[in-house]
Amino acid sequence: MADWMERLAAMIGMNPWTLQAFLVILGALLLDLIYRKAMNRLEKLAERSNTLWDDALVYAGKRPISLLIYGQGLLSAARVLEPHTEAIVFSLDLLALGQQLLLVATVTWLLFRLVEGFEQAYVHHKREADETYDMTTISVLGRIVRIAVVVTGILTILAILDIPISGLLAAGGVGGIAIGLAARDLLANFFGGFMVFMDRPFGVGDWISSPDRDIEGVVQQIGWRVTTIMKFDRRPMYVPNSVFTTITVVNPSRMTHRRISEHIGVRYDDFAEVRSVVDDIRSMLQSHEGIASDQTLIVHFDRFGASSLDIMVYCMTRTIVWQEYHEVREDVLLKIGEIVESHGAEIAFPTRTLKIDAVPPELAGTEADGDQR
Repeated sequence: MADWMERLAAMIGMNPWTLQAFLVILGALLLDLIYRKAMNRLEKLAERSNTLWDDALVYAGKRPISLLIYGQGLLSAARVLEPHTEAIVFSLDLLALGQQLLLVATVTWLLFRLVEGFEQAYVHHKREADETYDMTTISVLGRIVRIAVVVTGILTILAILDIPISGLLAAGGVGGIAIGLAARDLLANFFGGFMVFMDRPFGVGDWISSPDRDIEGVVQQIGWRVTTIMKFDRRPMYVPNSVFTTITVVNPSRMTHRRISEHIGVRYDDFAEVRSVVDDIRSMLQSHEGIASDQTLIVHFDRFGASSLDIMVYCMTRTIVWQEYHEVREDVLLKIGEIVESHGAEIAFPTRTLKIDAVPPELAGTEADGDQR
């Protein structure tokens, strides 16, 4: 084999060890090509299966193993060149160190992608099964696990490089103060996001608003620095998490009922029908299928208005869906109008009555002249 390699190297004008290193790298490229073909095949098979966890495994191993193949090929080629060169980069100690770092980087990347794949598979499974889930909790837990994987990988690399962690922490203490002051807003946003996760005033998909700020819309994503809110005009709003520690947040998505609060005015001429109208409206609301009879329900003659007799109507709908609420509200108002009309009464509108006790003589004479003409 060695003689054949030397003859081949002589034919193409190369050193035998250079040719051998080249063939090792070429073999790594071919191996990676075969691996990618196999993974693409496995990926198609995983897509046909009923479970999503195999998709996560394929997704996790696709790129990190390619990195391992490429890195191992380069290290193997370097080991071939090491006896024939004095370059320090090809020393056995550095190659052994590179081997260890390659394995740690591969495992860290593999675990990182595995957690990401499992998170996506879990969310997709819940959606397919039409089951309820807390996207905020899933997202935050996924981030925490990924950070733990990365930190563990970094600490392992530091240990391989014989860098003392305690000394590094001590050296970073002084600089940490300066960095903390410079990154004050960043840290405030980070801890603001952490408090949102702990207190759970809202989650992904919730409709929130704030009476303190011009903030209203549906929460799209809760990040470590900002929360993305899609406004109702379809414009995204990016709110720093630190803002939520200083403002009041209203979460209509967690309401149990929606409120109907109206004042219905009838004419003063229909005073005799007010009691009957009030009783019929109350009976209608108590039997209405869209009104929650177990919640507060108030129908009373409320006040003598400027141009109407006002009846207060206060009740709660069973639905909290915006569109369904308006359908129930519309039906209630139409039925109230029909009740008022059925009693011969009318809905009042602003009017003004001018009462004249006596007609001045000059106007009376003019009126008489006009009648004669």
